Amino acid sequence: MNKVYSKIESITGSVITVRAEGVKYNELAEITTRFGKSLAEVNKIDGDMVSLQVFAGGRGVSTGDQIRFLGHEMQVSFSDDLLGRIFNGSGEPRDNGPTLSENLKPIGGPSVNPSKRILANRMMRTNIPMIDMFNTLVVSQKLPIFSISGEPYNQLLARIAMQAEADVIVLGGMGLKYDDFLYFKKTLEEGGSLSKTVMFIHTAADPTVECIKIPDMSLAVAEQFALQGKDVLVLLTDMTNYADSMKEIAITQEQVPSNRGYPGDLYSQLAARYEKAVDFKDSGSVTVLAVTTMPGDDVTHPVPDNTGYITEGQYYLKGGRIEPFGSLSRLKQNVNGKTRKDHRALMDAMIRLYSSYKDTLEKKSMGFMMSKWDEKLLKYGEMFEKGMMDLSVNISLEGALDLGWKILADCFNKDETGIKTELLNEFWPNKD
Repeated sequence: MNKVYSKIESITGSVITVRAEGVKYNELAEITTRFGKSLAEVNKIDGDMVSLQVFAGGRGVSTGDQIRFLGHEMQVSFSDDLLGRIFNGSGEPRDNGPTLSENLKPIGGPSVNPSKRILANRMMRTNIPMIDMFNTLVVSQKLPIFSISGEPYNQLLARIAMQAEADVIVLGGMGLKYDDFLYFKKTLEEGGSLSKTVMFIHTAADPTVECIKIPDMSLAVAEQFALQGKDVLVLLTDMTNYADSMKEIAITQEQVPSNRGYPGDLYSQLAARYEKAVDFKDSGSVTVLAVTTMPGDDVTHPVPDNTGYITEGQYYLKGGRIEPFGSLSRLKQNVNGKTRKDHRALMDAMIRLYSSYKDTLEKKSMGFMMSKWDEKLLKYGEMFEKGMMDLSVNISLEGALDLGWKILADCFNKDETGIKTELLNEFWPNKD
């Protein structure tokens, strides 16, 4: 039977300290106060002095309150009953539905043994041309969406949640504004995708410690669904809020800070979450897309900087669009050859011409005379941005490829595209 302790040595903010023996790091404890019961987690052990982070904060906790260690780490209930439900960072319902307490699974475990994995080789469709055609998302890939505050990254995630070719969507929100939480809920309900979605939501008003539990709970549930043979897409927003919560707790623990005050194990903590992406040899998969906001649009900020070493590319969201330059899916070559034979050639040609369009824009802004070729590029650039880069565009990969050929044919002659004659003869649109 777990011991009960009734003397708290100190209370510092949301951290309490008690003398106890036989407890483990990350073990959960239940604190009984005059206001009710609250969860806490062991985050530091120094001899028999045990520090615990109280989920609901230190307010209302007194030195005479009882503490009972539960003998296990944080767990999450797993079953098909999760689908369509919304929970907070403690695993408690946010949707006024029943509490789920059966088939509890530990969170934050190790990543999957490489021998149980297979190489990423399947495309995950999103019906967003800048992803499907130009930087294809691959099943079991881990990719961040680099953005700055104010960009529509949550709207982009909501669209991907509705349109992605996945069996289950797990949405983990960290530090969300309440309006953003309601936006996700409303959008998924109206789009008919809530029934295949599980949401773990931490709002800016919730306790800090719940924020750092969101990725682990989301990924633990995703892994269980994947073991049932389902393709699961995990959408996380925003990993910078996650790192900031880690920093806040590290300061409370008086840890020696690293770059810009973040804990020294920031890289390891981020990697432990991203490395949960997996395609099981004989079962389903987990794919991870995570928003990472860049304070001051600074890609050298510790969070995006560390993330770039862990993930397999990135999407840059700027000006309300996914930028073709800088965005990269390192695994796209694993699947582009399996889509349509014109995919690679058309993608390369369109990006090359868009780069020339950018050069022409610069020439125009400096007052240079525009040649006939420059005029063609200007027309092409406008059509490319409207037809391919606008995030409201919703078409299949095949539709995007057909549209790409149409845009090229409207702006250029065959011999100006640099595409092989064989492909031009087969795919160039016939003008009536």
